[in-house]
Amino acid sequence: MLVKKWEKLPPNMQNEAVRPYHKKLRRKNFSLFWKRCFDLFVSTLMLIILSPLFLILAIAIKIDSRGPVFFRQTRITQYGKEFRIFKFRTMVNHADKMGSEVTVSQDARITRVGKFIRKCRLDEVSQLIDIWRGKMSFVGTRPEVPKYVDAYTDEMLATLLLPAGVTSEASIKFKDEDELLKDAENVDETYINVVLPQKMEYNLQSLKKCGFWRDIGTMFKTVFAVLKR
Repeated sequence: MLVKKWEKLPPNMQNEAVRPYHKKLRRKNFSLFWKRCFDLFVSTLMLIILSPLFLILAIAIKIDSRGPVFFRQTRITQYGKEFRIFKFRTMVNHADKMGSEVTVSQDARITRVGKFIRKCRLDEVSQLIDIWRGKMSFVGTRPEVPKYVDAYTDEMLATLLLPAGVTSEASIKFKDEDELLKDAENVDETYINVVLPQKMEYNLQSLKKCGFWRDIGTMFKTVFAVLKR
């Protein structure tokens, strides 16, 4: 999780819009080391505790529809590296090939069990595996698919200085993102041109203020937001 020296960043990230974020985060490498220790310890503990829930969800998904238990999709994390995310499958198999890569409200691709899983945000629980693997963190910018990252401005690339996260202030503010996109004529264009820039404003502000206790606060806010929903 430690932030690399400037000259070792990917060439596209070595731009003047990213530099101030890089300087600030380089001074927090000690804190980032402990952030990774926290992620590893807590994700290991939660994977053990929640293993019965994983089994129940796996059985429900397999009974409800054909296809794998997990939805694996290529996402982008720290330094623009690709990884295949773990999410409990809530849509029909190969749903990503049947429409937009973002989900809208009342999406016909969502399964019966998937509706319940999504409402309770249980599809995100399996990302504990990604946290344990070091591909993600509990708190950080949500990982996007490559085509959305290709639309990032120079400044937005600063969010790739740290691993992607399961939750963030932007995730909380846009927890009903599917509702915002349900009436869009072109979901992908609306997401890239309208929703993504707004989310990234929150992500960039969080990057400037990142810290261990702030992350803990974001995690609690996320739990309250899910319970309220």
